[in-house]
Formats: sequence, structure tokens, C-alpha cells
Amino acid sequence: MRKKIISVILALTMACGMLTGCGKDGGSGGNSDNTGLADTGNVDDAIKNATAVEDASGYVYTGEGPITKDGGTIKIMAQTSNITGVDITQAPIVEKVFEEAGVKPDWKLYNYDSYADEAGPIISEGKTDADIIKIPDTDPNQVYIKSGLFVPLDEFFDYMPNYTKWLSENPVEKAELTAEDGHIYYVPGTNVADDYQPCLMYNQVWLDKAGMKAPETLDEFVELLRYFKENDMNGNGDPNDEIPMSIMSIFLPYMFGPAFGLDLTSDDSDGFQVDENGKVSYAYADSENYKKYLEFLNGLYEEGLLETDFESLDRDMVIDRISKDLTGVAYDYSWAMSMMYSNVLPYYDGTAKTAFVGVAPLSGENKGFYVGRNSLAGMFGVSTKSTQIELAVKFLDFAFSDHCQDYYQWGIEGESYIKNADGSREYTEKGKDNDWLQKFGINPAFVLPAAQSVEATDILVADWHAQINRDLRQYIRDPFPKIYATSKESDTVNLYMEEIRKTANESSTAFITGKKSIESDFEDYLQELESLNLSEVVEVKQTQYNRYLKALGK
Repeated sequence: MRKKIISVILALTMACGMLTGCGKDGGSGGNSDNTGLADTGNVDDAIKNATAVEDASGYVYTGEGPITKDGGTIKIMAQTSNITGVDITQAPIVEKVFEEAGVKPDWKLYNYDSYADEAGPIISEGKTDADIIKIPDTDPNQVYIKSGLFVPLDEFFDYMPNYTKWLSENPVEKAELTAEDGHIYYVPGTNVADDYQPCLMYNQVWLDKAGMKAPETLDEFVELLRYFKENDMNGNGDPNDEIPMSIMSIFLPYMFGPAFGLDLTSDDSDGFQVDENGKVSYAYADSENYKKYLEFLNGLYEEGLLETDFESLDRDMVIDRISKDLTGVAYDYSWAMSMMYSNVLPYYDGTAKTAFVGVAPLSGENKGFYVGRNSLAGMFGVSTKSTQIELAVKFLDFAFSDHCQDYYQWGIEGESYIKNADGSREYTEKGKDNDWLQKFGINPAFVLPAAQSVEATDILVADWHAQINRDLRQYIRDPFPKIYATSKESDTVNLYMEEIRKTANESSTAFITGKKSIESDFEDYLQELESLNLSEVVEVKQTQYNRYLKALGK
């Protein structure tokens, strides 16, 4: 549905968006009517006029490897894997891409969890020594673009046959990638927007032992947690070693916010949401519903149903607890359901009856929902400081090709998968082992522009898991739409949003743990957000959303 809506926007704004003349052989300029929705017309021209050309050595790159006859080294700044023990630079899939490209990588990787904090300032200050850089976010306010840090890729479309083909086939994403000045600066990875999203999961064995069904409401959920806490669910004779739920703090807003009518997630919305009347608000400043959300979590914390060290809990700790049959509730990306959680249970036999199973979202005064994602994911750009821009551009194009996407999604034939006589594929026994597959380099989005695949995931996960994913699609709600900000809007958001976000995050933890009193300090918190100019940011978001509605003819 979201793609259909944005397609309408695209059709309505083609004639009235930002106009820029650009091309590898021409100059560039810009003209804005402040709609914030980019006109892709000149990008279209760049795509139409793109033809394979010789590089300095006389070699013509046509989209297949090798990308050059002279070899070379590409310096890449990106992330480590988010899976402990995985060296993504040594993964066979990643090595295969460079081998076929005919170049070698020179890696500069920063920790996955702290990439924004570590790499962000280095990128912003232009202190990078890399040809290709993975940016920490999607550059929604065009901070890096306006700083002149990245090459306008449309000026090099002659060297990007794979990317230009994809752009012409995906007009929605092309519009989202086109900046205010009419150029395209990044090659993205892509997410599945409605499938395999974060969801609530229960240990089915514990549920059956308790004689209960998956809770549908917050009240039912609390009763279940109490039961798990007070009974010997793992049957080891110790009724005190059970941890009712093991939830990483980043997922608490995903899990409980919707029951209070809030979209508190940060991946896409950054806490901004729209009501049925089209009014934009900041969910973390909702004086009624956010307060109730905090009171609920504080109640769980005080009762010992939300553990005291929830802030420090990471995925490895959750997996360790599940492997020891110590916990009954989890919340994570759906991928973890059968590939990281169920498969470590001591009694898992491959069926849903012995697994961690995903269920419908919890409801409170509001009906629960899950928040989907925008399809554009990790963005890769070519640094303007690179001394080999053409080579870097060609490598990005090759790494984005369908040929390489096949590697990212399936791996290497004979190693991670086999082809059947009817042309269908299935993973090998090694390929069905998530630990092995991660080390092999499946979906290396940390270092390369990889696209996620529902088909490949369906085959890889357990059959019951794939069916649950299909069942949960009905609960997915689109996130706040992404629209590149105008220059003035960017200035406002960049000036105020960091402190607003920091205050909201720190205060949330303080309220949940009781370090701040919800009763006496909440109003002061709201006033603090206002003093940080939240109303101005909300006004910007409202203006952007109004443009979105206007483009829809509403």
C-alpha cells in the first residue's frame, strides 16, 4: 500500500519538484519550490543517456566482473557484523564479490552497535580515508550531502548499468533517493518492509505448561509474567531461577508503545507519528498516553517482571538464557525466532510446539500493531576525497548487481545451497545452520549494499516460522513517511533534534527505573522538551506531512 501511495506522490510531483540540470558532461544547478519531494526528471535523463564508456585504461565495464583490467584496492569504511564471532571481511560471500570484481578490499570497520557514535563524527568532519563509505543513517536531513562529502552518482551513471537499471524499475525508491538538489548520492541496501519485522515471541512449551494461550492484552500479559516468575517453568526443581522475559531495552518501545497508541520506534519515525486527522505529534511528548506507557513499564520494573539491569541486556545474553531454558518471553526481529532462539532450546525438535513462536501484538486501550520499515536501508556513498572515483563507482555498481544480490541472499551454490531438478533451490545442511551461514557472509549489509529477500528467508527458516511471518503481516503498520527535508527544515531539525532525542531517551530510563518520579517530574520533562524547541520540529514534520497529503490530493 505504501508503494502505491508514494507512486501517486511521484506522479503528482514530477512536474513541480526541484529542478536541476546535471550530467557527467554538463554543469549542475538547483531550483526549489520547497515541496521537499524531489523531481527525478534529470536523473531520468542521466539514466537514459548512460552508455558504457572506457575508463582511463581503455577498459569498458558493462556491469559484470571484473570491473577493471588493472586490479587495484578499494578502501571501504563500514560496520562490523552484529553477530558475535563473525568476521565479515573473511566471509566467503564477501571475498567472492571482490574476487569477481578483480579488486582487493582495504577495510576500516567500526563496531556495529556504536557505528553512529564512532564513525559519524569522522564522516561529518571529512576525516575519512576511504573510497566508499557506509553512512550511519539515511541522511534524512542531507547533512553529509550539503557538506559536499559525497559524489553525485548520477554524474557517473555511464559506469553504473546495474544501478541505473534498478532505479528505472523502482521509481518510488528513485524519488526517495533523489536529494533536494536533484542528484542521487547513495546506493542503498533494501529491507523487506512488511515481512520478518520485530515481534513478540513466547516459549510455547512454557505456555502449554502454564495452560495458557498467548496473551492478547496487557493485563493478560502481566498475569502470564507473574505465573512464569512464580513457578518452576523449566522443571529443574528451582522455582526462583526463571526470568519471565528477556527484552533488550531497544525493543521496549516496539513491544509496548502500540498498546498505548504510540509509535515510539526510532528506525524510521524517530518518534513522530500521525493521528487519524493527519496531525503530527512527537510520541515521547504525549502527555496522556506516553505517561501511561511509562507507568506501565515502571510497574513491571517495581514488581521484578522487568529486570533491574534491562538496559545492559544484549542479544548474546538473551540467547544464552534461552539455551539454558531460563526465560519465557522475548522480542526481536522475526529472524531470531527459529534461527537464533528456538534452535538453542534444549528440547527444540523443529516444530512450533517446542519453539519460541511469534504472536500478535499486545493491545491495551488501543489495538496493538507492529511497525514496518521503509524499504531503503544502509546507504553507501563514494567520497569526494577518493583518488579513484570511477573505480569506486564501478565497484558499488557491481556489488549492487543482481548477480551479487544472489550471493547475498543464497550464498554460493554447492556450499550454502543446491539447485533441484525443477530449478528450485534449497539450503544445504551447513546452510541451515545460522551460525555457519552468518560466518559464510549471508546478507552482508554491514559492508555491502545488500537486498533482503522474503523468498530466500522463507526457505531458510522453519516452515512454521514462515507461516507465522505470513500471519503477522496483517498487523504491520507503515512508519512515518520519509521525505527529504528542505534546506530550512534540515537546519531546524539538525539544530534541535539531537538534544530532544537524548533527553527523551535518558528520561525514559529514569522514569521506568524510578530515578525520576512520573507523578512529580513528568510535567517538568514535557516542559524541558518544549524548551528544546520541540514545537518547531513538530511544525517541520507537520509541514512535510501536509506536503505528502497534498501530493495525494487530500
